[in-house]
Amino acid sequence: MKNILEYLEQSAQRTPQKAAFIDTKRTYTYGELEAAARRLGSFLAKELPVHSPVPVFMDKSVEAIVAFLGSVYAGCFYVMVDSGHPIGRVKRILDTLEPKVLLTDKKHEKQARELGFSGKILILEECLESQEDSCLLRQIRRQSKDTDPLYGMFTSGSTGTPKGVVTAHRGVIDFIDSFTGLFEITGEDILGNQAPFDFDVSVKDIYSTLKTGATMVLIPKQFFSFPTKLLDYISWHRVTTLIWAVSALCMVSALKGLEYKTPSAVNKILFSGEAMPVKQLNIWKKHLPDAMYVNLYGPTEVTCNCCYYKIDREFAPGEVIPMGNTFPDEQVFLLDEEGRLVTPDHEGVKGEICVSGTGLALGYYNAPEQTAERFVQNPLQSEAPQRVYLTGDLGYYNDRGELCYAARRDNQIKHMGHRIELGEIEVSMEELEPVERACCIFDAERGRIIGFYQGNIHERQIRQELGKRLPTYMLPHKWMAVTRMPVTANGKVDRRELENYYLEECHVSNRQAG
Repeated sequence: MKNILEYLEQSAQRTPQKAAFIDTKRTYTYGELEAAARRLGSFLAKELPVHSPVPVFMDKSVEAIVAFLGSVYAGCFYVMVDSGHPIGRVKRILDTLEPKVLLTDKKHEKQARELGFSGKILILEECLESQEDSCLLRQIRRQSKDTDPLYGMFTSGSTGTPKGVVTAHRGVIDFIDSFTGLFEITGEDILGNQAPFDFDVSVKDIYSTLKTGATMVLIPKQFFSFPTKLLDYISWHRVTTLIWAVSALCMVSALKGLEYKTPSAVNKILFSGEAMPVKQLNIWKKHLPDAMYVNLYGPTEVTCNCCYYKIDREFAPGEVIPMGNTFPDEQVFLLDEEGRLVTPDHEGVKGEICVSGTGLALGYYNAPEQTAERFVQNPLQSEAPQRVYLTGDLGYYNDRGELCYAARRDNQIKHMGHRIELGEIEVSMEELEPVERACCIFDAERGRIIGFYQGNIHERQIRQELGKRLPTYMLPHKWMAVTRMPVTANGKVDRRELENYYLEECHVSNRQAG
């Protein structure tokens, strides 16, 4: 197989009348989805050369799926541009892509025209009125290669400019073939999609569905603020599989949603994005003891994930769940600061997590310097070309020889002469029974560590208990309680929002002191 559309076509041939994607407004069967995508692809192919980016400016919906697949039929690659994002970020993404068209729907047409986009704005509903051009689609397919770009995902950049990670068909095909086999996803499954479509967790939902002929239910974003609505929705649709960000699972368990209702059909729970607090995992296991639980690791640049760990033993609060095994077609290894290989024999020694294999992205769109900085020749392999992605994450091997995630390199600080990983403080905080979530930031200007926590506990108690676990130089100088830990659109703890919250309080304190 060299083109992801074969997943759609094979499932549509097997079960054309089966529901493929469902949202709150409509359902597309496999037959309807293929027909609509082919019509859209025929239209786009007459507007664009192959390999062109097609930004999709819409809400998460089944129509967005049609837009994605239609773009691929045209030999192009799609980029989800969430209509809810700030206009400045949308413009920066479009500036990077320099697209000839912007694909939107009637609902967002006015908003799209206010972007000041200089290219052509296409309305999905109007494009779908065109006829399929089978000859043109066959010609495009004959010329396609598995290294052609499939999608682009924009991640935050350290410079403030979003980085567009472009992934090829081959990366997704190799990954999804392994992913669905390892975790027993079949045509009988119903996947409950949590992730936004501009976040790579959604790639697992979408293409696992298309490959196996399963059904995917799109869960409205607002339901994640109301656990009762969320659990009612999942239960009513008989969802079997949750491939969610850690924060989404923690929101349900921390707010005692599972005490309201247990979604009994769920038999697979796979999580990623950040470290899963064992305390929250154990709440899920208590209510769904027979489900398969899998910890997934991998940045957007390596096609979703490169490591997985099926939870096969009990973990105590504060313990680190391993990253586990590498997926087939991937290689993962650690390099220390001198570029030397860290092996399982070097228990506890930290090194940067490096990844090679077919899942590596093509690079960052229109950013050759950034691509060259992170996608490099394997420093351990001089005899033959081998691309390696430097993740910027730190890992280590535990006493069982299992690979574990430690922290981001940029989450490591120098404080009072010591190198400190904020993730270590967060894990220690989450060991405390009343603490549901924890996050630390560092105020370099004032030389302060600030500890944010969610849970019914006084800061005095946290300080006392943490003093038993950590040296004094690692104890936060200031504690700030939050009713709910803020999260980004990608489901990770929003450290920037916490930082703004802290800085605002500093300003208030300064004004009062003055």
